[in-house]
Amino acid sequence: MSIRFRSLLLLVGLAAGLSGCGTVNEKLTAGMGDYVPQWAGGLPADAPPRPGTPQYDAWMKEREQKRLMPAVGRANEVQAQKGATGSTSGDAVR
Repeated sequence: MSIRFRSLLLLVGLAAGLSGCGTVNEKLTAGMGDYVPQWAGGLPADAPPRPGTPQYDAWMKEREQKRLMPAVGRANEVQAQKGATGSTSGDAVR
């Protein structure tokens, strides 16, 4: 066999293998993204729950309640949460 034919056959084989991996990964990424740590490119800690779960419904209800709350009440709630966690904007690393 000539070198060109072998090269072409190798490229076709690699392309077929790579396209097969793409369809497998499409199905796996829907569930695997939840298990990858944040430092490795996974979901951040403050990401909302997945749609269609009971946690998502509760999160949406809480979000709607916050949206309907007056601005003064939301500001007080944010300050209370910052006080509880002990984080302030002055603690930023520079």
